[in-house]
Amino acid sequence: MHRSGFVNIIGNPNVGKSTLMNALVGERLSIITSKAQTTRHRIMGIVNGDDFQIVYSDTPGILKPSYKLQESMMRFVRGALKDADVLLYVTDTVENGERSEEVLEHIAKSGIPVIVVINKIDLTTPEALEALVARWHERLPEARIAPVSAKENFNIGGLFDLILGLLPEGEPYYPKDTLTDKTLRFFASEIIREKVLLNYDKEIPYSVEVAIDEYHEEPKIDRISATLYVSRESQKGIVIGHRGERLKRVGTQAREDLEAFLDKKVFLQLFVKVNENWRNDDRQLRRFGYEQE
Repeated sequence: MHRSGFVNIIGNPNVGKSTLMNALVGERLSIITSKAQTTRHRIMGIVNGDDFQIVYSDTPGILKPSYKLQESMMRFVRGALKDADVLLYVTDTVENGERSEEVLEHIAKSGIPVIVVINKIDLTTPEALEALVARWHERLPEARIAPVSAKENFNIGGLFDLILGLLPEGEPYYPKDTLTDKTLRFFASEIIREKVLLNYDKEIPYSVEVAIDEYHEEPKIDRISATLYVSRESQKGIVIGHRGERLKRVGTQAREDLEAFLDKKVFLQLFVKVNENWRNDDRQLRRFGYEQE
């Protein structure tokens, strides 16, 4: 008997969805920082065994959109609520579940098997965790509850067994050697964007989009040229920094991570351009790979 299905990961920002996805897949597919809204796209990671295929999907954190980019991000979330065979609703030991009450109502009525994943249990006490488990049992009586620490890789195996038991029977959706539906260009842009998130403060990380202009694969080296688009002229100087030092730091960190990810040498060029109001421009959002209605 072969099991196969789509397991979609949803939840509020900063509860550890991307860390969990990477732990379940065993590969670093989703970028991780302490900032909210790190994930902008829906990213698939595929795990294969002799008698199963699990297609995981990491999604942006649930939020109330302030501009068209965030509206597109929420379309990824709504799509994940519709096409799941199993839903992983990720929370943690400190967040207030009321922030996503509308989504929880939808989940409760969906009829889709749900696992509430309580993440970051390394940051709480057994007594507090017990009370939290009871609260989630009351809120979603049909759901399974899985306490984990994705960062510490605690109980990821137990969660995997729960997921496998809920998967429907069926043939694989993708060839068994497939890891993800995303291209190398996509992962290159995400790794560069992660370094932007880590190296800049305030509104800068949320005003930057990365576009891969050229990607040439050679036997011993990949040559990548990318542009960082900012929303305002004043942001351009901040991103570049004095004598280009800040942009150089981003480039060095991104190149090192790309080399580890690709297991080969990388030559990386970065440029910065102003693209005013790109977060509210349908044409630009389509160009950057965001769904538009």
